[in-house]
Amino acid sequence: MYSKALLVISFLLFTIFPALAQNGHSYEGVKTCGMCHKTEKQGEQLKIWQGSKHAGAYETLKTEEADKIAKEKGYDTKAIETEDCIKCHAVGYNLDASLLGKKFKVEDGVQCEACHGPGSGYKKKSIMKEREKAVAKGLLVYENPGEDLCINCHNAESPTYVDFVFEDYWEKIKHTMPGSE
Repeated sequence: MYSKALLVISFLLFTIFPALAQNGHSYEGVKTCGMCHKTEKQGEQLKIWQGSKHAGAYETLKTEEADKIAKEKGYDTKAIETEDCIKCHAVGYNLDASLLGKKFKVEDGVQCEACHGPGSGYKKKSIMKEREKAVAKGLLVYENPGEDLCINCHNAESPTYVDFVFEDYWEKIKHTMPGSE
């Protein structure tokens, strides 16, 4: 089980000091994760993510509305180019290309590795079959959903913030393995 402090530290590492979070691993991208996590047996995690706002988070920054909000906040750059905007809308935007796998796309927004850590160390089926091995190779898993991780972005600092009731939002994105609930 991960503590609240570890969740906050993880968020800070992945968003503010991402190179430190690498631990020798690179981000592989949702296409790599989705190869296995799309079946009913696996809980259809890919489908759940695709239907979520997280999947379109990057795209929202390309809108005129997002640019208007950025300008109102005092930024001279488009929302898609503004650090304070993109830090919560995409993974890997601030990483050197050498830390990104061939299938990784920043445009995938808030994807699997935003919460579960860079996947190059645990992406193999032989490793993922054993949770302890996967965790040892960098997979972040949570015994309880990570509200403390979520509120790093879903908070009053966001100009589009609405009351964040974790339990309600978790129901929209929950993606547990069948039989593990």
